[in-house]
Amino acid sequence: MSTEPETTENTGPGSTGPGTAENTGPGSTGPGTAEGESGPATEPGTGGEGEGGSDSPQLTEAQAELAAQKRERERIERRKAERAEPIAAGTKLSGKAADLLAAVRAVEGGAKPPASAFADPEPAPRRPAPEPARPPAVEPTAPPAPAPDTVDAVRRVLADGGAPENLASRAAAALGEGAGELLREDPWQLLRVTDVRPEQADGFARALLGPECAPDDERRGRAVTVWLLEQAALAGHTALELPALTAALGRQAVPDADAAVQSALAEGDVLAFQDALDEPGATPAKSAEGEDADEDAEESRPVRVLVGLERYALAEESLADALGRIVNSLAKEASPEWEPQGLSGSAAELVRAVAGHGLVLHTGGEAARAEPAALLTAARAQGLRAVAACHAPDGRDRFAALLPNGTDGEGRDGEGPGDVVVTLSGLLAGTEGPGRDAEGAFALDLLVLTDAPLLDVETAATVAESLPDGARLVLSGDPAVLWSAGPGRVFADLLTARVCPQIASRTPDPGPLGELVSGIGVGELNQVEAPGKEIVIVPVRDAGEAVHRTVQLVADSVPRAFGFAPGETVVITPGHGGAAGTRALNAALKERLNPGPGRFGGFDPGDLVVHSPAPGRSVPGRVVDADAEGLHLTCPDGPVVVARERVERSVRHGWALTAHQAVGGRWPAAVVVLPGDAAQSLSRPWVYTAFGRAERHLSVVHGVDQALPRAVAEVPAKPRTTRLPLLLRTQVPPAG
Repeated sequence: MSTEPETTENTGPGSTGPGTAENTGPGSTGPGTAEGESGPATEPGTGGEGEGGSDSPQLTEAQAELAAQKRERERIERRKAERAEPIAAGTKLSGKAADLLAAVRAVEGGAKPPASAFADPEPAPRRPAPEPARPPAVEPTAPPAPAPDTVDAVRRVLADGGAPENLASRAAAALGEGAGELLREDPWQLLRVTDVRPEQADGFARALLGPECAPDDERRGRAVTVWLLEQAALAGHTALELPALTAALGRQAVPDADAAVQSALAEGDVLAFQDALDEPGATPAKSAEGEDADEDAEESRPVRVLVGLERYALAEESLADALGRIVNSLAKEASPEWEPQGLSGSAAELVRAVAGHGLVLHTGGEAARAEPAALLTAARAQGLRAVAACHAPDGRDRFAALLPNGTDGEGRDGEGPGDVVVTLSGLLAGTEGPGRDAEGAFALDLLVLTDAPLLDVETAATVAESLPDGARLVLSGDPAVLWSAGPGRVFADLLTARVCPQIASRTPDPGPLGELVSGIGVGELNQVEAPGKEIVIVPVRDAGEAVHRTVQLVADSVPRAFGFAPGETVVITPGHGGAAGTRALNAALKERLNPGPGRFGGFDPGDLVVHSPAPGRSVPGRVVDADAEGLHLTCPDGPVVVARERVERSVRHGWALTAHQAVGGRWPAAVVVLPGDAAQSLSRPWVYTAFGRAERHLSVVHGVDQALPRAVAEVPAKPRTTRLPLLLRTQVPPAG
C-alpha cells in the first residue's frame, strides 16, 4: 500500500458555530441540510412515507418510532416536573440557579465561591432502582399536521417580515397553536425553525419591529441561547459549559451574554447544572481534623457549570436511571450458570459475564460479531427470550448469518422470521421483534444491541426504559468508529464510567483489510501487503480528476477485476458539498450508470438512493417509480412511498455517501475519495469508519498528501460534552 502525495479541491462545507451546515442557495432562509461529519450526516427530514398498496393509511416505521419516542419523552418530562422547582416565567433568576451563576463568575474573577453554591446533596441510600411506571402499549399515531388557520396566520406574518412564505408549515409545526401571534410578538422565535440562522431572524425582526429592534433585546438573547444549544446538539453535545456558551453568545453579537443565559433560565427555555469533578488521581478526602477539614475539601473540589436543553437533559437522566435499574434489578439467585459449550476465549467470557450481570459491554471489530451471536444462541438454549438488534438492515442480515445454520432469525415457540434478529428502529416501532408486554416493556429477557457506538442519548434512553426488571442488556460495538449522529456518546461514556463488566474481543479482523483497519484503530497507517489487490491507492491532482477516477473505478475497474456490479461498490467522501462531495459524485455516477432526465425531483427509475426517514437514520434503496402519491422506492424491508413534499429533504442519490451515512453497513467494495481540501475534516474515527466499510476490496482516491497519516496518528474524535458518566456515578458503583 502506498500514500502518494497529490492535491485536490475541497468538498468544503463551511463551518458555522458548533454545527456545520451548507446554504441551499438564493431564496432560502437557511442552510438546507447538515453537512460534514461533526453533526448528523443525514437529512433532517422526518420521513412521511407510507406503505404502498394499502387500502387504508398506515403509519410508517419512522412515524411509529418517533411517536414511541415522543410518548417516552412525555413520561420522562412528567416525572422530572414532579422533582423540579418551577420558576415563574418573566421573573428574574433566583434561588439555586442565581447562586450557581454568581459562584461561577466569582471563580472566573479569582474569588472564592460560597460553599453552598457547589454543595452536593446528601446522598440517598443505595437501593435497586424501581421499575418505572409505563403507559399501556397503544397503537402509535402520527403527529398531527398544523391547522390550516395556523399556517395561514404564520404565512401572513412571514410576508410582513419579508421571510419566505414556504417556511409557514414548518414554523407552524415548530411553534404550535398561536404561532402567528407568537412570531409577531417575538420575531426571534423564527430560530425555532430548522435551518434558520440568527442573521436571518434578525432581518425578519427588523422588518417587523422597526426601530424597536436592537441587539440587546432580551427576546433575542433568549432565542440565540436556545439556538446555540440546538447547534451544539447537532455537533453531539448534550450540554455546553457556561463559559463556552457565553463566548458563543458574544460571537453572535449578544451584548450581555450572562443576562441572556439568566433570562433563558428564568423563562424555562434551558436548564443549568453544576457538576462536582474529581481531579485525576485524587482520592475522596477523609476528615482527620474534624468537620472543618471536610468543608474545606468540599469547597476546593473542581466544578463545572453546564447549560442544556431540557430535552437532552431529561434523556440523559432517564438513561442513567434506567441503566441503574438494569444493573440493580437482576435477581442473582435467578442467574443460571451458563456453560459456554464449544466456546473459548472472549466468547466464553462474554457468556459468563452476561450470566451474572444485568449490563455488559462488549468491544471488537467486524469479526467479533460472532461472539454476541454465540451469546444469543447460548441464551436461547437456556430458555431465555433473547433478541439481537442492529443499526441497519444490512447489519441485521450479517448478524443473522452468524447464527447456527445461517438462520434468518426464525425462533422457537412459533416465533417467525425477524423475531430474533431485528433492526433497532423496527424494535422500537413494534414492527419487528417480540413486541411489548401489557406494561409497555419489551417482552424479552436479553437484548443484544450491536453497533452500540451509534446510539444517541435519546434512543438509548428509550431502549433502556423499555426493558423490564430482571432483563439483561448487552451493548456491543467497535469503539473506534464514528460516534452517533445525534447528541451524546453513550457507549464511550459507559466504557469510561466502568460501571459494568467490559469484554474486549480477541478475535481480529482477517486479511489485508483487517490488518489495515486494525492499525488505523491504534493510530498507525501501515503499509500492508495486498497480493490480491485488496487495497489500491489511486493518486489524483484535483477534484475533477478525483470524480473522473471514481466513476472509472465503480463502473469499470472494480467490476472487471472482482466481478462486483456497480451497485455493490459504495463511494465514501467527507461531505455532501464541494467539487468532489456526494452531490458531485452522485451526479457523475448517475450520468454513467443510470442516465435520465430526473423526471421526479431529479430521480429516475433505477437510481440508487439513500432515504432518511428520521434524523440520524439512512436506509439504502432504489427508485421504482413516481406518481401523484410520491416517490416509490424498494428498500431492504420492502416498498416505501416517500410523499412528494418530503422527497427533497429526505431522499438523496446513494452511489456516494458520507461516512456517517455508511456507518453500520458493509459492501463488497468501497471507494474512499479524499480530495485535497478534505484534509481539515479528516480524523482517525472518520478514516477507520470509511476504510472499514469494505469487505473484499478498498480503493483510496488519494489527494490529501500527508494529511491522511497525520489524521490517523494525531486527530482523535472531537470531544463531546455530556453528563452521563457523572450521573451514572450516583446510580451504580464502579465495577471492580
